[in-house]
Amino acid sequence: MQSTNDTEFYYNPPQYNYTPTFHDQSINRIPSPLYHLQIGPPIQELSSQSTYFSANNSTCDEIDELINERKKRRMISNRESARRSRMRKQKHLNELWAQVNCLRNENHLLLNKLNHVSKSHDQALEENAQLKEETAGLRQIVTSMQLMNGPNYPCLKDLQLDDDEPCSGSSQNE
Repeated sequence: MQSTNDTEFYYNPPQYNYTPTFHDQSINRIPSPLYHLQIGPPIQELSSQSTYFSANNSTCDEIDELINERKKRRMISNRESARRSRMRKQKHLNELWAQVNCLRNENHLLLNKLNHVSKSHDQALEENAQLKEETAGLRQIVTSMQLMNGPNYPCLKDLQLDDDEPCSGSSQNE
């Protein structure tokens, strides 16, 4: 906010007590209550007032000039303030757009990572299902071999056929 030196000027016009006067001869013949009223000031008052008005006119011109100068300065100040405000808004808008672009890039990278992890997860699930099928098939083979060859192959009896035993393989490390 800009502080200004506000000086107020008050102009009080002089008070005139005009009483109308009629100088028409036809009115003088007819009695009228307006007969004694004066219409304008006497001539010597007019000449002294004209010098007063010319002095006041120069003062009024100076006052008008000051007022116009203040208006002009205020208008220029308001324009500059509006320009600065527009520049601040534009700067803020540019910063917001930069932030939007940065967040969009980050979002794109995160979506790519999510897609990669999701794809890896799906591959791991498929591989796990294949390994479970393979394990089930191998157990079935071992069981059938134990039943068919019972005493002939004592080493098959030592094999554990528990489902709870964890597998050690390269598929779980991925």
